[in-house]
Amino acid sequence: MRAHHDQPATRRVLAQLELLVNQRLAGAVHGDYQGLFPGPGNEAGEGRLYVPGDDVRLIDWNLTARTTHTHVRDPIRDHELDVWLVVDLSASQSFGTRGGEKRELALFGAAAFGFAAAWLANRIGAVLVVDDGTEVWPLRSGKIHLQAALHRIAQLNTRDARPDPPAGRTDLRPALTQVATVAPRRGFIAVLSDFLVEPGWYNELHRLCQRHTVVAVELVDPLEMRLPAVGSLVVEDPETGERLTVDTLDRGLRERYEEAARQQREGIARVLGNAGAEHLRLRTDEDWIGQLVRFFQLRRHRQFGYRRSSWVA
Repeated sequence: MRAHHDQPATRRVLAQLELLVNQRLAGAVHGDYQGLFPGPGNEAGEGRLYVPGDDVRLIDWNLTARTTHTHVRDPIRDHELDVWLVVDLSASQSFGTRGGEKRELALFGAAAFGFAAAWLANRIGAVLVVDDGTEVWPLRSGKIHLQAALHRIAQLNTRDARPDPPAGRTDLRPALTQVATVAPRRGFIAVLSDFLVEPGWYNELHRLCQRHTVVAVELVDPLEMRLPAVGSLVVEDPETGERLTVDTLDRGLRERYEEAARQQREGIARVLGNAGAEHLRLRTDEDWIGQLVRFFQLRRHRQFGYRRSSWVA
């Protein structure tokens, strides 16, 4: 599915997205709001024995002292949860080869999380990362508000909305700091980005994970992982405008590129994991809705509590 951005076409795309999400995700999340958005909750529930992987912040020290065995108390989940979407729409999202651009994948992922949250009557807000800063959509309930936010994402995806010359390397820190400011209540945050951004965003993400349930959705295109042997190729950095001509028939170059890309992605996964975020990788050349279905099913079936999971396709 490709996103088109004149208003009637965009409405049709969003209607198709909603239908697709309803058809494919409904079985994974309907009837179990905790399975999709396990909000932290504010009230302690029943105690149980600690098992490896439990959040140490849930340890009940009084119960542990009385029983001489480590116990935790799972919080009672809030039925009404604030859901925030942090969507990176910077220049690097313009890249795409087979299945479309990463910008489209960002829209599709935001729609999946958004419609799933709307089913459960949660309030939804968004912080959009654009080339010249951030744009905030406040928390509101209802599908109309969600559709307006998704329409804005589609509008920002147009080439006319992209700066010329490029604005420079994206900094994710302001958006993460901003969502922490506008989301004082514990909730669920989905961060959709390729994370090919200025370094230094770990601390902001870690602080978010201390208070909220955070899912980091990494957007990837296959050409970012491996160069094809197609001869002389001119590549351009969409965020800086810098161009470089490379000889893709050079096997050593391709191998160095693949190794550097592997280390880069492993580094991103390591940072996300250390921060405490759940990690989902979506690729432009794969079935994105299928990846989301499997991810949501994993969340639904894992043991109740604060457990960090990873689903990297």
